[in-house]
Amino acid sequence: MSREPGCCSLWLLFTACAHLFFLLPPLRTRAFAVSVVPEGAEDETELSVLQKPEKSRTISKISRELKEIVFVIQSQSNSFHSKRAEDLKRDILKQAADLGKEFPTVLLIHQMDSHEGAWTILPLMRDFSVTYGRNSSWIFFCEEDTRIQVVKLLEILGRFDRSKEWFLGKALYDEESTIIHHYAFAENPTVFKFPDFAAGWALSIPLVNKLAKKLKSEPLKSDFTIDLKHEIALYIWQKGEGPHLTPVPEFCTDDMNSYKVDYCATTFSNFLPLCGEPVKKEDIFVAVKTCRKFHNDRIPVVKQTWEREAALIEYYSDYADMSIPTIDLGIPNTDRGHCGKTFAILERFLNHTSPRTPWLVIVDDDTLISIFRLRKLLSCYDPNEPVFLGERYGYGLGTGGYSYITGGGGMVFSRIAVQKLLASKCRCYSMDAPDDMVLGMCFSGLGIPITHSSLFHQARPMDYPKDYLSHQIPVSFHKHWNIDPVKVYFTWLAPNTEESRNGKKVGYNREDL
Repeated sequence: MSREPGCCSLWLLFTACAHLFFLLPPLRTRAFAVSVVPEGAEDETELSVLQKPEKSRTISKISRELKEIVFVIQSQSNSFHSKRAEDLKRDILKQAADLGKEFPTVLLIHQMDSHEGAWTILPLMRDFSVTYGRNSSWIFFCEEDTRIQVVKLLEILGRFDRSKEWFLGKALYDEESTIIHHYAFAENPTVFKFPDFAAGWALSIPLVNKLAKKLKSEPLKSDFTIDLKHEIALYIWQKGEGPHLTPVPEFCTDDMNSYKVDYCATTFSNFLPLCGEPVKKEDIFVAVKTCRKFHNDRIPVVKQTWEREAALIEYYSDYADMSIPTIDLGIPNTDRGHCGKTFAILERFLNHTSPRTPWLVIVDDDTLISIFRLRKLLSCYDPNEPVFLGERYGYGLGTGGYSYITGGGGMVFSRIAVQKLLASKCRCYSMDAPDDMVLGMCFSGLGIPITHSSLFHQARPMDYPKDYLSHQIPVSFHKHWNIDPVKVYFTWLAPNTEESRNGKKVGYNREDL
């Protein structure tokens, strides 16, 4: 089911220090730094040459400063993701060990089991304030694929008065107002900046304490979490009463092989995960949800674009049309939600497909998806685990709600996840209930976590900041509104010879779609 809002980031002490960081290449011979560009500058990411680096500080002082940072890795409990988060934690601690005896605190969000909505960050503010409010200076958040040059990060944070309220990150903004963000700042959406989580972002402790105090007196509303990075920025801004995001150019999403890496305190290590050979075409069963009124306009798009990538695909409708062909599941089409149809698809997958087919993908008839890339992505997941994968949304997570995979970007299930779900007897409370939300409730009740991938997209390419998409090789987009969906597919999602050959990020010539 599609659901939209409202309805459905000290310089290196000296050149020798560079060799302490095994994830980063040796420092180049010229000494450059990047200035923090004031908000409103024309190019917030432009590199500028500064004066000579400041004189080195003592290792012991750096070590003390490091102890005052709490690193929070936005991790997940799925085995693939938790291992990557643990690897990052070990790297941070190794860099700390090379610097001295003082170690920072490194937290993994998925281990904070007492918070159903821990991944939404804000519910954790009171705990951060109570536990770290007196002896720390910064909470630094990052994703599992963020790579951190610790000494450089300390130098960047050292530029800011830690006694004041700071919200730091790599700035993203909407070029046009978008439904994903409730059409916020419609008159000029570029004025509002929000952080790219992949580059890392930081909150000073005074700001954390302020947020914690506010959350104590005004609990979070029971509402939808659609785009966390934007919603956190809105909450911190507090309609102008709180700080704006301060852009930090050294918080980067460039690959570690980029020429800019020496300037960056953070980089981003992954565009499309690949963990060995891609899964076979025959290991993915694709179910397309459609209805009679869309047979003539949406299904031809699927057939012109991604259908050829799927070895096993069926179309499920309220009408049997042999020209497609579609399968009538005996479930009437509904205008509001498609829970009945989706659960019928789950039953059919479990009972009428080969038990050797480990993966099920359910998409809408206006979903554009790359099965070729999905096969690479799924190589990183264990089909023997209960996996429910896609773009994660949340409902009421500040008050004990649940997470779910939003249907428009595609929902991926391991067979064992489907088995556990149907064995639980958790079902639709009505045939026209929102299927993705009901699935979220069911899996939450089973203790099976949602697995998020930012490569799935509930909306169109034009609905996302270009800089956000620049460090992705996307798996899906959704909706045909005011776009040429065939052109979108061949611009953003179609298999590419170079990509197929070496598995690396491809620089597509992407138009404004």
